[in-house]
Amino acid sequence: MSKRKSEEPLETLLAKSPASKRARVDNFDDEEAGIIHENGVTSNGKAPTTDDGREEDEGEDDDDEETSVAPLRQNAPAQGFSDLYLDTIKRSVLDFDFEKLCSVSLSNINVYACLVCGKYFQGRGPKSHAYFHALDEDHHVYINMESKRVYVLPEGYEVQNKSLDDIKYVVDPKFTEDEVKKLDKVPVESVDLSNKKYRPGFIGMNNIKANDYLNVVVQTLAHVAPIRNFFLLHNFPQNTSQLPIRLSTLIRKIWNTKAFRNHVSPHELIQEIALRSSKKFTLTQQSDPVEFLSWFLNHLHTALGGSKTKPLSSVVQRTFQGKLRMETQAITERAEASGERLRFEESSQINVNVTPYLVLTLDLPPVPLFRDSVESKNIIPQVPLTTLLQKYNGLQASEKSAQRVRHRLLHPLPPYLMFHIKRFSTNKFVSERNPTIVTFPSPRGLDMSPFVEPNPALYSPGEPIIYEMVANIILDATSGSKGGEDSNAADAANRAAGGEGERVNWKVQLRDKAAVSVQRQDLPEWREIQDLYVERAEAETLFTREGYLMVWERKTKPKPPANGVTSKGKQVK
Repeated sequence: MSKRKSEEPLETLLAKSPASKRARVDNFDDEEAGIIHENGVTSNGKAPTTDDGREEDEGEDDDDEETSVAPLRQNAPAQGFSDLYLDTIKRSVLDFDFEKLCSVSLSNINVYACLVCGKYFQGRGPKSHAYFHALDEDHHVYINMESKRVYVLPEGYEVQNKSLDDIKYVVDPKFTEDEVKKLDKVPVESVDLSNKKYRPGFIGMNNIKANDYLNVVVQTLAHVAPIRNFFLLHNFPQNTSQLPIRLSTLIRKIWNTKAFRNHVSPHELIQEIALRSSKKFTLTQQSDPVEFLSWFLNHLHTALGGSKTKPLSSVVQRTFQGKLRMETQAITERAEASGERLRFEESSQINVNVTPYLVLTLDLPPVPLFRDSVESKNIIPQVPLTTLLQKYNGLQASEKSAQRVRHRLLHPLPPYLMFHIKRFSTNKFVSERNPTIVTFPSPRGLDMSPFVEPNPALYSPGEPIIYEMVANIILDATSGSKGGEDSNAADAANRAAGGEGERVNWKVQLRDKAAVSVQRQDLPEWREIQDLYVERAEAETLFTREGYLMVWERKTKPKPPANGVTSKGKQVK
């Protein structure tokens, strides 16, 4: 069968062949890009034309439309199409708590988040990872994690739509001074995307593996009013270290009233901490909360411009730092004439030194070596908090490194006092945990005046100095298997807990100043938080747990005597 002849010569067909498939990715204006508006004309007012210059009919089919070319870059969306692709945004999958790293290049520079799948990509140019992700996955809406500006890719124009304000707020919550003043006065209850209610400020924190020691410290600092208010309102300059910036972001997310979910993750902060501490504090290994708190506060003080020589040069020192007077006497040994016995004598010279402090350590009495005749293991010794504070009355002495030491607190006391109850003792042979319960009559009344050296110039003698507890980090040693992925850093935990087959869980009890107890109007409500779990705690049973770090807020401000006369009418000598 003979072939059918062509109706037109081959030369004529080649002359009408379509243009080469060259990707048009440059930024053109509407006329160059060929954007046709609703009225059928381009942005310059001319009707669209064909390749030979003739005006194109509205109903004329163009074979060039079937050619596959890269999408055109636009400075703005076409008229009437400003809300394209916004219906593809999935707020339920968005999680901005993790470190902002490109999922392809692992770079933290110029990172964009896809608002459809939640992944991070670098850049939005024609050769960027976000651009190719938009072409491959058909995901078109992206937000810049630094500037909080939203763009549509691959077109490249910015979206100006107020419906995206909630996403921008979740990325970086902002607070005003009026809102901060109401945090401890007006209770607020919010609802997340899953229709679950939560109290801003009292939300769970993700325990990625073994970072619960960090969670309780951050939760505590987020409820110390001067620290919280500073990081909620302060605008950090660009040359500020990432440590206070990431802490500020995490605290603002804890108090966010418009959160998408009722918990947060400290991933960004703990990555910065692991880097600055040379991996001493990580998310995979259990650590001591007090040891971490000391390191954290010192580095925050330095990052905020604090100085060792200039006192109270940062919000950390202004909140927690006080002064302590230490008297030391050397203990010498002397042999008797017979040479068989040694005599220990105190030196007549007393060295006095005034040192600053952030955390006060309280020593527990040793656990009884012998139990009762029944040998019951359920009997747990108890000691009042005021008994432990006798260490700082200036009379009770303790022996340390061949020296006898006496401590005395000095005026003015800091606005917040932190008490570290020393429960762990480790030597070459054994690690022990002291389970003694520290009791206190009420979380709303602790008089510190008996433990402070009188100073009439700063505070009236005989006036009580009342402190009220705001946070209590407690230890919960539970039984668990040793080793394995679920051991929660078994070696470090067992060493801290002081027992085989035991692991440590850290919890924090926080006072809700805004909410008042229904049963007793004079007692505020308390919340107990362990990782993602938040539950109500009874104020009367706070002392029944193994407290490890207590934070007390000064309720009575210093009142210097007026004209040398105290409030009780006594003349100051």
